[in-house]
Amino acid sequence: MKNKRRLILLFIRTALLLIVIVCLFKMGQTYYLSVKHEKELANLRNILRTAESAVKWGELNGQEYKAETISDALSSEITTDILEQEPEIMEKFKSLYAENNELIGWLSIPETTIDYPVMQNEDNEYYLHHNFYGEEDKYGCLFVKGFVDVNTPGTNFIIYGHNMKDGSMFGELDEYKDESFCREHPLIYFDTLYEEQTYEVIAVFLSRVYESDDDVFKYYEFYQADTEDEFLSFYNAVKDMSLYETEVTAEFGDTFLMLSTCAYHVDDGRLVVLAKKIS
Repeated sequence: MKNKRRLILLFIRTALLLIVIVCLFKMGQTYYLSVKHEKELANLRNILRTAESAVKWGELNGQEYKAETISDALSSEITTDILEQEPEIMEKFKSLYAENNELIGWLSIPETTIDYPVMQNEDNEYYLHHNFYGEEDKYGCLFVKGFVDVNTPGTNFIIYGHNMKDGSMFGELDEYKDESFCREHPLIYFDTLYEEQTYEVIAVFLSRVYESDDDVFKYYEFYQADTEDEFLSFYNAVKDMSLYETEVTAEFGDTFLMLSTCAYHVDDGRLVVLAKKIS
C-alpha cells in the first residue's frame, strides 16, 4: 500500500513538474517573440526617423535632398531602378520601400504604442501572419485589403491589425472605449508614400463580422458613398453605434479612415475607431 502511495505521489509530482516546465517554456517563447517583434519594429522606426531627420536637415540647409544622399546617410542599398519606378515617393519612405515594396504608408497615434508601417498584399490574409520582412509572425502587420487605393481613396478605407495581449499592434485601440482617452488622443496620422495626412476621431464603436445574408450595417463593406443619401446612411449608422459622442461632425465629401481590430464582447467581435481627414 505504501509503495502504491509513493508511486501515485511520484506520478503527481512528475506531472506537475512537466506542467510547470511546459508553462515556463510557453512563457519564455512568448517573451522571446515579443522582444524579437519589438526589436524589428524599433529598427523600422529608426530607419524612418533617420530619413525624416536627414530630409529636415537638408531643408534647413537649403539643400534639395537627393535619394542618393539619403541612401549614403543611411548606408542602405537602394537601387536606382527602384527609385526611378516611384519618383514621387517621399524621401523618408524610400529606404523602407526598397526593403519591401508592399509598404503603402505609416500609421501613428502620438503618446501610444501605435507607430507602425502599413502594408498591402493581394492576399488579404498574408499580413495577418507575416511581418514586414515576409517572415511568418503571429503579430503580423497593419494592412489594407488588396483592392484599396489609399492614394486616391473613396469615402472610406480600413486598416486592419491584431489586438495583441501585450498591447502591441492594435492592442491599445481598446483604450478608445474610454471617452477621456479619446479626448486626450483625438488625432491619428496616416502618411501614405506620397502625402502626410491627419485624421480626427469621430466615432468609436463595437461591431462584429456577420453572415453574408444578415441584413445589418456591415462597416467592413463600406468604402464609397456616391450620393448624399448613401453617405448619411453610413454616417448615421456609425454615430448611432458610437460608444460616446465626440462632437466631431462630418459631411458628404469627407474622407474617413477606420482602424479595425478584434474585440471579445461577442463571437467574431470587432472594435472600430473611425476618423475624419482634416489635413
